[in-house]
Amino acid sequence: MLEFVQQNVIWVALAVVSGGMLLWSLVKGGGNGISPAEATLLVNREDAVVLDVRETGEWNGGHIPNAHHIALAQLDKRMVELEKFKGRPIVVYCASGGRSISAITALKRAGFEKVFNLSGGVGAWTDANLPLTTK
Repeated sequence: MLEFVQQNVIWVALAVVSGGMLLWSLVKGGGNGISPAEATLLVNREDAVVLDVRETGEWNGGHIPNAHHIALAQLDKRMVELEKFKGRPIVVYCASGGRSISAITALKRAGFEKVFNLSGGVGAWTDANLPLTTK
């Protein structure tokens, strides 16, 4: 095994770093990941708010119907717009899940308790054959 590690030190280091990043995202607040089906249930049964934290160009290309749009870079400045939803579940998404984890951390810091990350982001949503809109 030591010989393998010595011959493949770059690949081993890459595997260790990527595994560490995954664990860190779970520790930071990404552990509330939900599937598109679970997100749909939250919206339908608990009146969850859907929050898109992608950039405007990505939003314009297609987003989950009835989602609210606040780009991650603007979230701290526009947090007050979400205050009225503090008692409701919030499903946060981006393209693949990275930015939404950062948004969830900011929301939790601001006192939001029921925040969920759409695992896989909008890509998982479309893979589940769920609709997007440009309106």
